[in-house]
Amino acid sequence: MTLAQAALSRYQGTDYMSDADSLQFVDTNVLIYAHDRSAGPKHERSKQLLRELWENRKGCLSIQVLQEFYVKVTQKVPEPLAPEIAAELIADLSTWQVHQPGANDVLEAIAIQSRQQLAFWDAMIIASAMSLGCEILWSEDLNPGQSYPTVMVRNPFA
Repeated sequence: MTLAQAALSRYQGTDYMSDADSLQFVDTNVLIYAHDRSAGPKHERSKQLLRELWENRKGCLSIQVLQEFYVKVTQKVPEPLAPEIAAELIADLSTWQVHQPGANDVLEAIAIQSRQQLAFWDAMIIASAMSLGCEILWSEDLNPGQSYPTVMVRNPFA
């Protein structure tokens, strides 16, 4: 069992997988809460969601999410992880589908930013989810229920 699988296996609870057949993208905030024990109920809910995505092999991420995750869990959370532990978690998560954006993805994010009046980095997350064919984007930062061309935003904490 990998470090990420062991960490995620401790929590049981709400079934977040309303559509277990669709690919589901996880935004950085959800990933951080899953590894931030000071996050209270959000920690537990995030762990459950990630465990279900792990088991169903429907979880997706992007390089941007992994980069943001590393910086925040090693420097910004109340109890930072050691860089070696964060690197192990990233290695485990890299077995998920991980979007590696190219120039066309940046151009798509710019178009999404313009159409939706979003911050560029949020538009880049949406572009990555769309590129991977995800139907669901789990995020606390974007408007829950908001649809972007082929992606529906859901807040696991709402």
